[in-house]
Amino acid sequence: MVHCGPVRWPVRGAELARQERAEQTRNAILEAAASRFDAVGFLGASLSDILAEAGVTKGALYFHFKSKEDLADALIDEQFTVWEPLSAIEQPGLQTVIDLTQGMAASLRSDVRVRASIRLVIEQGSFLTPAGNVYKQWIDTIHGCLLAAKVAGDLRKEVSAHDLAQLVVGSFTGIQLNSQVLTGRSDLLERVTFMWTTILSSVVPPRRQHRFNPAGTVGVMEPATA
Repeated sequence: MVHCGPVRWPVRGAELARQERAEQTRNAILEAAASRFDAVGFLGASLSDILAEAGVTKGALYFHFKSKEDLADALIDEQFTVWEPLSAIEQPGLQTVIDLTQGMAASLRSDVRVRASIRLVIEQGSFLTPAGNVYKQWIDTIHGCLLAAKVAGDLRKEVSAHDLAQLVVGSFTGIQLNSQVLTGRSDLLERVTFMWTTILSSVVPPRRQHRFNPAGTVGVMEPATA
């Protein structure tokens, strides 16, 4: 009689299937939570409403997230996915920052998770453990790009890269809120373009201003040379 060893393919297949179902459940919960947070904010969203929209049990939710605050933290991290396509750029600079803000503006119009993430950060005073470092993380990211721009000669000598990074984050935050209230963000891309048109004329040497597209680009431009 031929002895056959244990068959492992079905086991591995079953494990992969379980992992896939778990990931689908987690995504369904995040999508439902984003929808509720975007619509009514952190305080207005109840776990029961999130469960109903996701179509999952309370046990499934608590398997992935410990609390509503934990859900909110996971969604806040979603906004940083906007940086991922730009993070591998070898020579980031001023156009990288422009593209980042235009990418965020586009995501705010099309991605409920990013919208929820931004609203949660703005409402951070409602959290038991506020995500107070989110603004600092964006400022630091932009600051790094602007330091490279300063070295390349793309910023006027008197411009502080850190002060400009704070200005960009603060301006973008206010502009997207204003656009949300007045037009449901339908004009957000145009508002951000105007923001950059104004900033570029103030911080970039005149001979280099033509190198930058305030409306954003598909890819970051080649490093500028004098």
